[in-house]
Amino acid sequence: MPTIRNARGSDLIVTNADETRFFGVQSKALSKRYAVPLGANLADLRSDWWIITLHANSDAPVCFVLRLDDVRDLASQDKNGGKWWLEPKAYDQDEFREAWHRLEGV
Repeated sequence: MPTIRNARGSDLIVTNADETRFFGVQSKALSKRYAVPLGANLADLRSDWWIITLHANSDAPVCFVLRLDDVRDLASQDKNGGKWWLEPKAYDQDEFREAWHRLEGV
């Protein structure tokens, strides 16, 4: 189920058939290998899962599947305590590339 455009938090809410299990997904679609902005405070990140898609408007998109803990652990901050970012070298790793199996059993 997609959420309202530009709402804070998850872009998708995923549930099982009887709605006893659910999790939020944050989706970031990028045309090129850019850093993903995370905001001023990592504690404000809410979604359990993050899907970062490179070449999103092409015929050959590439997705990276990360847990919230992965995003927080790999984030880097601007100099002088500024905003947080997930740099391409952090998310563009084999363990995350097309790693849809990570969602199994969630």
